Amino acid sequence: MPKSENSRNATPKVSMKVGNAPAQKSTQEQGDDNAQARKGALFLGGVVVAYVVYLVASGQMATFLEALSNVDSTWVMGAALCYVFYFIFGVMAYAIAVYLDHDSPVGIRDLMSVEASGVFFGNLTPMMAGAVPSQIYRLTRTGLDVGEASATQFTRFIMFQLAVVLFAAMMLIAKLGFFFEAYGNIVVLNLVVFGVHLAECIGLFVICLCPGVVMRFGNWAIELLSRHGWLKDRAHWDEMVNVQVMEFSNAFKRAAKDLPSMGLTLLVTMAQLASLYMIPWFVLHAFGREGDFLECLAAGSMVQMVASAVPLPGGTGGAEGGFVMFYRHMFGVTTSAGFLIWRIVTFFAPTIIAAPLLGLSTRNRSVSIYRRVQRVKRHLSSLRRGSQTHGKGGSGGSVRMSGKDVERAERKKHE
Repeated sequence: MPKSENSRNATPKVSMKVGNAPAQKSTQEQGDDNAQARKGALFLGGVVVAYVVYLVASGQMATFLEALSNVDSTWVMGAALCYVFYFIFGVMAYAIAVYLDHDSPVGIRDLMSVEASGVFFGNLTPMMAGAVPSQIYRLTRTGLDVGEASATQFTRFIMFQLAVVLFAAMMLIAKLGFFFEAYGNIVVLNLVVFGVHLAECIGLFVICLCPGVVMRFGNWAIELLSRHGWLKDRAHWDEMVNVQVMEFSNAFKRAAKDLPSMGLTLLVTMAQLASLYMIPWFVLHAFGREGDFLECLAAGSMVQMVASAVPLPGGTGGAEGGFVMFYRHMFGVTTSAGFLIWRIVTFFAPTIIAAPLLGLSTRNRSVSIYRRVQRVKRHLSSLRRGSQTHGKGGSGGSVRMSGKDVERAERKKHE
């Protein structure tokens, strides 16, 4: 929610209690994420080599190369463009949250870096475990304290998980009969994975809406585990339960007061997921094959849920198995080549391209995203009024008059 300049400069109560430890911890976590990312990159390099060896040993290399030689690059570019939209929608979802704070120092280039951090460290760590810590760390580099950065990231994470569950539920309802007809009882596995995601989503909402219950249960669990010597770092878990739970809950409740913005964030996130799930449909057409768009979208949702449940970097194993399971009847003999193109577009290329984006940073932090948007609105309004009263000649004058004066008036208004 909007804050005054004085409230931003004031030290939050939580930050006073924790001191500088969270910032130091974030730096340490970033180092751990870098180490995990390096291990993940080496692991995935080994996976590529193993995949080539498998194609040669199984006698599929000739078929694989022939399929690749007939790929329509136009459809592959369409698939790549879908991932570009996936990234853009991710940045937009963050921008909505930042827009609500009229004095936030976070800019669009910062948010591009935050989203790139999630892609890079998420792809190279098991079950995307490195995504959230790296994004929190990147947000703290923009000027937010650890509490604000964690709250922003946690709210975004909740909305993303909710969108994943809602999208999967919609696809299951729309295509459940097709799933059982095409794949048989193996769909039960996906229903179990969906249940796990649903339980995770419910748990997140319980933390946000019932923090007192969570804190009581958490302290009881900490005491029990400590008594038996099963808890190594009690101070860390004490802070997690008694400080961060309440902080996350308060941040979510503040954000929830602006229901239209929350709803818009959810819609943007659903569009983000749709951009990712429709990529196999473009890859299918790249090999000259036809497929039902909604079936490809539903299958894409199921593949991602299976891949996310595998505790290996990039969902290795789950991604391969899920793609073969749900797309073999669509791709036929081009399944192996189709998987490679899909994996390059959704995983290998984004991971490589995200690396140089990690260093992006907004140059001018004195003007928030909210004020930039208001300035654009004022300019457009001046253009419209000028064109109505003076024609094209008058519109230019109104634009010149609305620049710094309007921005200065906006600053005074919110001080």
